[in-house]
Amino acid sequence: MAAEPEDHPDVQVFDEIRYIEHLVRTAIARKLPVGLTYPQFEVMNLLSRRGDGIAPVDIARALQMTKNGLTNTLQRLAARKLIRVDGCEADGRRKRIWFTAEGRTAYGQSIAALRPKMEGLRDGFTPKEFREALPFLKALRTWLGEKP
Repeated sequence: MAAEPEDHPDVQVFDEIRYIEHLVRTAIARKLPVGLTYPQFEVMNLLSRRGDGIAPVDIARALQMTKNGLTNTLQRLAARKLIRVDGCEADGRRKRIWFTAEGRTAYGQSIAALRPKMEGLRDGFTPKEFREALPFLKALRTWLGEKP
C-alpha cells in the first residue's frame, strides 16, 4: 500500500510552514492601522531593518515580490505619504525609497500593536528552540532558492 501524503515528513514540513505563514500574516494584518495592508507593512519593515534609500529592485528581491506588485504597493504607500520615492542622483533612471515622518509613525504604531503578540511568542518558546530550528530552515530556503 502506498504511503499517504500525510505520512511523508517533507509534506508535513511544508504544510506546517504554510500554516505558520498564514497565521503570521493574519496576526499582523489584524494589528495594522486601518488602511495599511500586509504587503505595505512588509515594505515598511524592510525599510526599518535595512535603512532608507533602498532601490525598488532590491525591495522586490528581498520580499519575493513581482515588479508590478511592488510598484502598486509603493504607489499606495506614497499616496498615503508613508514613503517618498526619489530619483537616484548617480543614475536618474533608478529610484530610491525613503520613509517619511508619517511613515515612521505608522510603522512605530504597527510595531507597538504587535509587541504583545511577539512577547507572548518569546514567552512560549526559548531562544534555544528558535536557534535550533534555524539551521534546517535556512538550509531548506537555500536549497529551494538554488533549484529551478
